[in-house]
Amino acid sequence: MAKSITQFVCAECGFTSPKWLGRCPTCGKFNTLAEEIVKSAETAGGERKPRAKKSKPLSEITFENRNRTSSGISEFDNVLGGGIVAGSLVLLGGDPGIGKSTLLTQIAAHLSETGKVLYFSAEESCSQVKMRAQRLHLNSGNMLIVNETCIDELEPELDGVEFCVIDSIQAVYTEDLSSAAGSVGQVRECAAKLMRIAKSRGITFFIVGHVTKEGALAGPKVLEHIMDTVLYFEGENQENFRILRAVKNRFGNVSEVGVFEMTGEGIVAVTDYSGVFLSESRGEEPGSAVTPAQTGARCMNVEIQTLVAKTSFGQPRRMPLGIDYNKLNLLIAVLEKRCGLGLNAYDVYVNAMGGMKLNEPACDLAICAALSSAYFGKPIDKYTAVFGEVGLTGEVRAVSYCEKRVAECVKMGFKKVLLPAKNMKSVVKYADKISIVPVLYVNTMIKNLFKTEN
Repeated sequence: MAKSITQFVCAECGFTSPKWLGRCPTCGKFNTLAEEIVKSAETAGGERKPRAKKSKPLSEITFENRNRTSSGISEFDNVLGGGIVAGSLVLLGGDPGIGKSTLLTQIAAHLSETGKVLYFSAEESCSQVKMRAQRLHLNSGNMLIVNETCIDELEPELDGVEFCVIDSIQAVYTEDLSSAAGSVGQVRECAAKLMRIAKSRGITFFIVGHVTKEGALAGPKVLEHIMDTVLYFEGENQENFRILRAVKNRFGNVSEVGVFEMTGEGIVAVTDYSGVFLSESRGEEPGSAVTPAQTGARCMNVEIQTLVAKTSFGQPRRMPLGIDYNKLNLLIAVLEKRCGLGLNAYDVYVNAMGGMKLNEPACDLAICAALSSAYFGKPIDKYTAVFGEVGLTGEVRAVSYCEKRVAECVKMGFKKVLLPAKNMKSVVKYADKISIVPVLYVNTMIKNLFKTEN
């Protein structure tokens, strides 16, 4: 195979150089030159042939009904949007040791029972992959395994293959570039080659990606643009629970999350979320409130815990986990100005249970309820749920999926729910199953929960 012609391009200003430079002479930035393929040596200097017209009217395009294949793990299928789409590229990122390879090994073993699966391992030997499969008691006899780091050696192995696992994209390289594996140019070019194979041959690729210390996927941003689905596997190594979050999905909802538990038998899907996002001691101590959070197509009750402590510094601290920092400051300002809570002299700590990230506005009222509970030192009943969007004037605004949220509270055995008054009409049918309290202002919610005179 002829050597490709490459050049180094500055990511900041576009300056090109035939060799790598530590500092760009045009913009003065350091380590911004990345290697790129210009053109193949075989076609260098040749005339370009005229290309045929390929565009056609949208009315003439035939719709392709994409069949989905089950991965064998229900939560993984839900995050993908209902199953695996043929010819798609799925990028799975996460911290080291979080369980990315374990999850994909389980999926590959299940898929190998009915189809041909190739596990392209660039970081582990074939014996290590087999050892993991035996530890997980997987029936993986039909799964093909190859230990290789050169992506150019992959295509001859793909005859008849329907699914392929690349572990990992930062460990493979192409001979077209002279830079080391894991560099910006190598990651971009290897991902582009995988995309061409997937779309031309209908092979589904599961690609493992490393993350930086900031938690973002390592490599160029174009890596995520190329992929059809980008998933993040999150959780603490010391805890058994893991959360799979979709941040991009061309075939499903990007707000879907899946909950898993790491066990001795491998990664198991969790369908009962009450033990993950709700604590057993809720309602005993002040500072916690439960809200039905909508994540994609599902609704899950999540507990929000808060702690309010007298500050020891001139500037009080605001420490949210799973809650947007600016949103927390906004809600604290509303409670101070509209409800008379003197939180300006207190440090405020907020945590969404189970590592959940609550970004939707429907969680505003529950955060206010938890903060008020911590401020007054009065616990909220464990069978009471709260949801609604809070405006700067202190009003409680209507939210979407109200009926679904109330139905989830009824299903989980809650006895009381506080919700926006404007959503009352859609949930009247649940009045005989749960006590529904309409709320117009945050003050109304505080008076109902704590019987205050504010």
